[in-house]
Amino acid sequence: MDNRQAIGSWISGPRATAEDMGVEFGYRGQQLGLPEEGPGAIARPGRRIAALFIDWALCMLVAYGLLSGGKPDSASNWALIVFAVLSVLTVGTVGFTPGKRLLGLRIAAEGGGRLSLPRVVLRTLLLLVVIPAVIWDRDGRGLHDRLARSVQVRI
Repeated sequence: MDNRQAIGSWISGPRATAEDMGVEFGYRGQQLGLPEEGPGAIARPGRRIAALFIDWALCMLVAYGLLSGGKPDSASNWALIVFAVLSVLTVGTVGFTPGKRLLGLRIAAEGGGRLSLPRVVLRTLLLLVVIPAVIWDRDGRGLHDRLARSVQVRI
């Protein structure tokens, strides 16, 4: 093995190295029985992150305008509480937050349908911790989605 090839495999990551060796991973969501493209397919990371920023901005506006008394320091703490309430209420009832709806995404259970309230609460609490949300599996689901047995799909 050439040193350049070893360095390239390290930079590219384990998935690229395995694919170079002939391992077939399939497309994102194939293991879950989801389509590769179109409605019901796994949501792409860019849309998911954009939806999160929209929801966070909305929560910051509500927190700053209604709850913090005009103090920017406490607005972010209030925004975290508003985000948790928004997420539990909207995902638990209609399956998406305002940001997700604007970008054509929804949260579904692994087998289809809606999440139960305990799973929505678990997902929201793990999302607030942040670390589980940035650890993704090969389907592109965060650890918070895996533990809550949920998946973000396109509408």
